[in-house]
This record gives sequence, C-alpha cells and structure tokens, in this order.
Amino acid sequence: MAAFFSRTGVKSKAASGRLALGRLKTGERNKTEAAYEALLENMRVAGDVLWYRFEGVKLRLADNTFYTPDFAVMLATGVMEMHEVKGFWQDDARVKIKVAAELYPFRFIAAVPRKKKDGGGWQVEVFE
Repeated sequence: MAAFFSRTGVKSKAASGRLALGRLKTGERNKTEAAYEALLENMRVAGDVLWYRFEGVKLRLADNTFYTPDFAVMLATGVMEMHEVKGFWQDDARVKIKVAAELYPFRFIAAVPRKKKDGGGWQVEVFE
C-alpha cells in the first residue's frame, strides 16, 4: 500500500488509498485544471465563451463553509456557469457542488477527463 511521511514523520495514508500530496497554492492550477483551461480558451477564441476566471468566485454554503468552483464561465449567451474539474470525485466535493446548485442560480458543470483509450475528452455532469 502507498504511504507517505507527514511533517511530523508519522507514516500515514489518505483514507481513499491515494497519496495526500497537499493542496496547491491559491490560484495555482494542477495539470487537469490547466488542460481544462486550454479547452475554455479554445471555446473563448471560437466565440462560445465570453469570459472565464480560475477560482474567480467564492460561494458561501453555510456558516464557515464555502465552495470555490475551479472556473467561473460566462457563455456567449450570457449564462453564467460554475465549472468544477476533477481527476476523481470524493464525497465531500460532490456534496458541496450539489448544495451550491440548490442555493445559487448558476448551472454547475463537473468535468472529469476520459482516458485516451476511451476516446479522450471530458465526461461532463450537470447540476442545476
């Protein structure tokens, strides 16, 4: 089983079995988010997207509970969407996007990259 050493030197592992590598600094994109941003930029150039911003919106879900979508996106139609990009889903992230979709008048889009052997691209789920 994969494991890592924390700052305290104690050997541990993430509950999901994946390594807990830590979060990136605010405003920093991981490879999946950077690939998705390239897609958004292509859509902007084509005229389908008017504007997008990485971590541009922070939504309050409850007292001391916030959700920051990966991308705020304005479509050419003027519709605002909040896009979440995931390599894989964890339960807490899915709960937050569902709660946000109930509270706010935006369309929430979740995108997960498809494997190349499955044709590549993005698997998209809509929350409204």
